[in-house]
Amino acid sequence: MERQTWIFVMVFAFLANGSDALTKAQMKKSAAAFKKKCMAKENVTEDMIGDIEKGKFIEDKGVMCYIACIYQMANVVKNNKLSYEASIKQIDIMYPPDLKDGAKKSVEACKDVSKKYKDLCEASYWTAKCIYEHDPKNFFFA
Repeated sequence: MERQTWIFVMVFAFLANGSDALTKAQMKKSAAAFKKKCMAKENVTEDMIGDIEKGKFIEDKGVMCYIACIYQMANVVKNNKLSYEASIKQIDIMYPPDLKDGAKKSVEACKDVSKKYKDLCEASYWTAKCIYEHDPKNFFFA
């Protein structure tokens, strides 16, 4: 299934239930398909990427490109660069109300990190790491 189709399916699933956002459990479940596809695409193992949400960022090109792949599938990459505006839009659409403000503050705090890197994989990796370090308690990643 293409990225836009998955996003539509996720958005439709929670809107059909009368909700204006996904719960964290629903986000995890929906992200599992992204994770599976990006793991295969970037040839990374669960040992390499399984603890990103806990702050374990292995400095490896495959891990970096895995994070970029997740961001691409989450539709926050525009013109091969991370998009602050698209990130905020996705937070508004997908995140549960109790995580939105914290997530937006972290994205805001880290929005310029990606500008230091020409490579999307590196930009994605260092941005994700910054977002985690800004608010580890509310960090969410596939």
